[in-house]
Amino acid sequence: MVAAPDLLAQTIWEGLVSGVLYALIALGFVLIFKASGVFNFAQGIMVVFAALTLVGLHEKGVPAWLAVILTLGVMFVLAVTIERVVLRPLVNQPDIILFMATFGITYFLIGFGESLFGGNPKQMIADELYLPKGAIDLQIFGGLVSLQKIDIAAAVIASIMIAALALFFQYTRIGRALRAVADSHKAALSVGISLNQIWVIVWFTAGIVALITGIMWGARSDVSFALEIVALKALPVLILGGFTSIPGAIIGGLIIGIGEKLGEFYWGPLIGGGIESWLAYFIALGFLLFRPQGLFGDKIIERI
Repeated sequence: MVAAPDLLAQTIWEGLVSGVLYALIALGFVLIFKASGVFNFAQGIMVVFAALTLVGLHEKGVPAWLAVILTLGVMFVLAVTIERVVLRPLVNQPDIILFMATFGITYFLIGFGESLFGGNPKQMIADELYLPKGAIDLQIFGGLVSLQKIDIAAAVIASIMIAALALFFQYTRIGRALRAVADSHKAALSVGISLNQIWVIVWFTAGIVALITGIMWGARSDVSFALEIVALKALPVLILGGFTSIPGAIIGGLIIGIGEKLGEFYWGPLIGGGIESWLAYFIALGFLLFRPQGLFGDKIIERI
């Protein structure tokens, strides 16, 4: 690190971009958890399904920006369907029941997505969406650091989305209602909060986050069901930051993103590589042992 500070800067930049995108994915999980108190295992496949829908519509001849609007419509229909078919019958059921329901949603979307779009990787329509190409080379610490323009765009767009969602939770009536629903379904119903409306809004917002995440990740690599594995990196991010904390999702995402890049580049050769695939979960395990509520999560104490 000391001998080549320019390489350190390059590695930190790449980790920063990955961390911001991890944080964006984690926000989709936080949205659902705040509304139901349950970890939404389906958020990863929602990222894939949204990106595949966008690319699939464009392959059918739909113009790119119209395809974006239609994909948002598909995610809204998905949110309404999940609320009507899955969530509404499970009001006041134990959390484990709702958690297992998200598994069912996951595997339904996998099968439905494969039947519609096939299982082969697809190319994100980055040019049609006017996402930037090329790189910006900077002289830093006597060396050359290359910043991909798509990475810069991804970091900026993800940061704007994170800030917008943070303001949404903090200052809007729906944000306050959402926190009330997470505390107690019965209490929220007793003061006139509609669980049905809140859940549709929250799942649709999570769908918007999934679409933006799918576009950014797809533009950096490709669109395939392998993106679901990347999206599940949000789980250790949530463990670090706390399942109900937006600032925690941001800090946790940056720790995981930068940590795994530094580990892969500097310590990977010493132990055979592959650190990037498991380091995030190792860090999360440490937090589960010593601080299970995360950096910013609430420590809940129940009296017996």
